[in-house]
Amino acid sequence: MGEECFRELFTRHPNNPILQAKDLSYPASSVFNAAATRIGEETLLLMRVEDRSGISHLTAARSLDGVTAWRIDPGPTLSPCPEKYPEEIWGLEDARITRIDALQLWAVVFVAYSRGGPLVSLATTKDFQQFERLGVIMPPEDKDAAIFPVRFGGRWAMLHRPVTASAGFGAHIWLSFSPDMKHWGDHQVVIPARKGGWWDANKIGLSPPPLQTEKGWLILYHGVRTTAGGCIYRLGLALLDPEDPTRLLARSDEWVFGPEQAYETTGDVDKVVFPCGWVAEKDFLRLYYGGADKCIALATARIPEILEWLDRHEQRNRRLWG
Repeated sequence: MGEECFRELFTRHPNNPILQAKDLSYPASSVFNAAATRIGEETLLLMRVEDRSGISHLTAARSLDGVTAWRIDPGPTLSPCPEKYPEEIWGLEDARITRIDALQLWAVVFVAYSRGGPLVSLATTKDFQQFERLGVIMPPEDKDAAIFPVRFGGRWAMLHRPVTASAGFGAHIWLSFSPDMKHWGDHQVVIPARKGGWWDANKIGLSPPPLQTEKGWLILYHGVRTTAGGCIYRLGLALLDPEDPTRLLARSDEWVFGPEQAYETTGDVDKVVFPCGWVAEKDFLRLYYGGADKCIALATARIPEILEWLDRHEQRNRRLWG
């Protein structure tokens, strides 16, 4: 017939949701928005757990196949410590994990919810049992941050999503650089939110950490569309230059994954798919995402298919958003 047969890039796992609050050995309201990495032969998720007080902490879960038989820490793995870190008074949220091979450790970037609003904090670990906090690295309001696994020109780079005092400016994905992961500068917008009726108008944010591919740094980001029925969180794709992450090489016009199943459309916050982690094994990709701020689900994809799709669906007119 000459027409391309439509097929989703991401396939939901039949076991979804793979983790819920009932899987923990201690009382909790919900588990969602988990960071992900490989540690030895296992997949490790650093889950956001909201307890029954309404405050969140981070708890690790481990699995050999990344799908079943999760071994969950018997208590919080990383808890708020407002006595030493007052910015954590209202909890820890939405971590992203980056393996830093050059330093032989993992960088865990998370949201600390302070009295002044959400901000970006950083801790490092070598075993996900002991953590070294570096403290606040971006002031409020800032979220959705992750560090690249390599340096650029001798400096570390981080994507994040500050919200400015001027609501009309929008909430965009910014890029910043640092010599030591503590002091950040050269701030600049690298992926702007669009305007008007687009699915990603006005407010976007990074989802998992940037993924290194043969064509560049693959970015999965969420866009928030406000409708008469409430907000809808969907996911889109972008690609940054492999040597210079300030250069946006490609960005899709269309969203590629959105809330459809009951565990994504109904929960503490309806109509939300929110990934904070993915694990790549050769060409195969496992995407871990929060469903409706209530549970953790899994979708799979093939990296070459994602890159080929992005090449064919790269935005047609940059003037529409630039």
